[in-house]
Amino acid sequence: MKETGETTIGPNDVLRFLLELFAFVSLGFWGFAAWPLPWPGVLVGILAPAFAIVLWGLFRSPKAVFRLDPFGKAVVEIAVFGAAALAWWDLDQPVVAAVFALVATVSGVISGRKELS
Repeated sequence: MKETGETTIGPNDVLRFLLELFAFVSLGFWGFAAWPLPWPGVLVGILAPAFAIVLWGLFRSPKAVFRLDPFGKAVVEIAVFGAAALAWWDLDQPVVAAVFALVATVSGVISGRKELS
């Protein structure tokens, strides 16, 4: 029996964490690779993932500052993961963009169904 406050971490939770990290790294890589260096490439390369991390921490993380309903959380998640997929598309890597988008979507649907039940 599960006690109050006890959490279990499943395979999809681990996958989602890896997807978050990949999204943040992707946005940083896109900033440095797609924009001219040193400016604005360095600025975008640092600020794009920083903005995504702040957005995720404020609204989507398990210990979020602002609590949202599942649909609000989905909007934030779609924005961050969608931006990462579009970053790969912009870097002329449509296969990486499509695979990331597909895996993130399936993982998000599984997580959302679990959260709504």
